Amino acid sequence: MNNWIKNYSGMIWLIAGILAGSLAGAIFGKSAEILKPIGDIFLNLLFVAVIPLVFFAISSAIANLHGAQKLTRIMGVMTIVFLVTVIIAALITIAAVWMFPLHQQASAPAVAGSTNIGKQLSSDQITQLFTSSEFFELLSRKNMLAMIIFAILVGFGALNSGEKGEGFKQFLNAGNEVFKQVFIIIMKAGPIGLGAYFAYQVAVFGPSLFGTYAHTLSIGYGVSIFYYAVLFSVYAFVAGGVNGIKRYWKNNIIPSATAVGTCSSIATIPANLDAAKKMGVSSVIAGITIPLGGTLHKEGSSVSSILKMAVVFAMFGKGFNSPETILLALGMTVLVSIVEGGIPNGGYVGEILFISAYGFPPEALPPAIIVGTLIDPVATLLNATGDTVAAMMINRFVDGKNWAVNEA
Repeated sequence: MNNWIKNYSGMIWLIAGILAGSLAGAIFGKSAEILKPIGDIFLNLLFVAVIPLVFFAISSAIANLHGAQKLTRIMGVMTIVFLVTVIIAALITIAAVWMFPLHQQASAPAVAGSTNIGKQLSSDQITQLFTSSEFFELLSRKNMLAMIIFAILVGFGALNSGEKGEGFKQFLNAGNEVFKQVFIIIMKAGPIGLGAYFAYQVAVFGPSLFGTYAHTLSIGYGVSIFYYAVLFSVYAFVAGGVNGIKRYWKNNIIPSATAVGTCSSIATIPANLDAAKKMGVSSVIAGITIPLGGTLHKEGSSVSSILKMAVVFAMFGKGFNSPETILLALGMTVLVSIVEGGIPNGGYVGEILFISAYGFPPEALPPAIIVGTLIDPVATLLNATGDTVAAMMINRFVDGKNWAVNEA
């Protein structure tokens, strides 16, 4: 019980702060608007810290890669499986949002500053989305995607530099650790910052805000449970037929309980490694896929990412259905599943990324954080337990259809 409270304490405090702020906004009405600067300060700190955090996280991860050249086939199949399953999760969520559309019953402030949202991207806008003409412009959250691409290039540059670049690799690793801690420190003020923001929101827009969140969460939990029970069974069948389904669910109980109990994909890695062995996955494939999957393969985050975008679009009165919007959403979702790995509160980084990409104002961040926080337990369940069934499919495509005959 004590471990459960410890693992969920951050989420509990965040929800408590939101509830307290909402109550203050409902009770004090317009007087609660005085709290708005506190919420704005918290949001500004997040936006400032996220740029160096993402840069160091991505560049240091790539700079420390080892031995990938010897495992080309496994890595190639793993990449395809990870991408396909993440995109399938996103597409199912998009379909659910279309079937049960979110009502545009809440308006967010500063909509006037977001008039370009949802318009067709021009060639110049596409260029600016992926690149920047000046180095200093990479430090702006408006050029988040360009900065991520630059961080990837820096990471590979450090990786290819060998011993001569060892000092720079250490700098990247140190920067990664430092800004992880900076982000953790900022998020300690999350209950106060988001509480103040919600006090202002409720005071200005009223309790109709909560209808949007309730609808969003019902879609999110419904899609997640469906994906967990049905799609994972389909993937297990693809990997090993009916016997694959039996092996997967027989050995997936402990990883599932660990994921929900710890609310951490990383903490579930030991249980997943043991489960993969019992499922008949080779030790080599399990040893590569499970740890990398814990940071790079996040179907639950894919579901959560689409929901966050949908609720923000609804609150700003924008349609979440144009081809350009959906394609960008899928791209952002894939990036989010990568960016979140190894970063404390990495979901917030993904939220800032899509808000910047679509041109929403900073006020769009808190609603996305609320949805991400409330759906986190079931998202973690998908993130963690999806790695073992992915390992089964990778083993199937690498070693052939008879891979499961040789039980570990």
